[in-house]
Amino acid sequence: MIDLRSDTVTRPTAAMLDAMFRAPVGDDVYEEDPTVRALEHEAASRFGLEAGLFCPSGTMTNQIAIKGHTEPLSEVVCEQTSHIYLWEVGGIAFHSGASVALLPGDRGRLTAAQVAAAIRSENVHYPTTSLISLENTHNRGGGSCYDWAALTDIAELAKRQGIPLHLDGARVFNALVATGQQSREYGRLFDTISVCLSKGLGTPVGSVLLGSQAFIKKCKRIRKVMGGGWRQAGYLAAAGLYALEHHVERLADDHRRARQLAEALQAAPYVDFVLPAETNLVIFRLRDGLTEEAFLTHLTNNGIKASAFGPQMVRFVTHLDVDDEAIGRVLAALQTVPQ
Repeated sequence: MIDLRSDTVTRPTAAMLDAMFRAPVGDDVYEEDPTVRALEHEAASRFGLEAGLFCPSGTMTNQIAIKGHTEPLSEVVCEQTSHIYLWEVGGIAFHSGASVALLPGDRGRLTAAQVAAAIRSENVHYPTTSLISLENTHNRGGGSCYDWAALTDIAELAKRQGIPLHLDGARVFNALVATGQQSREYGRLFDTISVCLSKGLGTPVGSVLLGSQAFIKKCKRIRKVMGGGWRQAGYLAAAGLYALEHHVERLADDHRRARQLAEALQAAPYVDFVLPAETNLVIFRLRDGLTEEAFLTHLTNNGIKASAFGPQMVRFVTHLDVDDEAIGRVLAALQTVPQ
């Protein structure tokens, strides 16, 4: 099967597995795993931040960061289709007891003016604005990317207001490769960054939360109470180190293949519209008369998996396990969709 459901379905490459098997390890609860330490240091230094915290998932790194930045009776400003709000099981309310100010974005992207208007004034009736969170790339926006000016404007606003700025960077390396932005510059803008290693970078599991030394020390305690104490986690961290070294630049291939799919879909008579394919996500709406269930069944019959993304909506995700030959098979299947 050609699996286009997500970039989380990848298997470790032979070279990545070899790096994992050879990793020196120790008990990370005692802070004695050298490979975990190496991963945390490498990830933090790439983004110009002081420290990192290795965790099982991006949901955990996001929720730890939110807990660390907020308190009950406070509020998080984010876009209304943000992963931290839609796809993390109400974790902001459950873990942090915080409210959420939801803003409508342009394919998930906010402006500084929108954020400024959402910041609460001092009033006993209001929660306190305690965190601004952005998502780059934005999943529901079809892998959309912020331009540098927009990021800078929001970061400058956050600093003027004394409000921390968090980045859900589940696919931040896709954004960096697509835009040419520099990872180290992100440390000037964001107080904390969640970096996922198991999406486009192809590791089996893991995300890293990045921030200052003091904040990461605080977050380690939060990770513990969430059940996130590791033991010999270096075997997993080694996959992350390998991916940072070998799997970042190749994301451009995923983006190229996504554009091929998007172009074919734009020309297909059964497609209503396709969101711009800036990175590795292709989200499109089928015309009335062809349901997403019927379309996905056709794909399955041709050895292809994809995801329904709402009524009449479908998502394709390219990744390192989908090569040019596989894309060719998908393109052929798109030519034979029953009308």
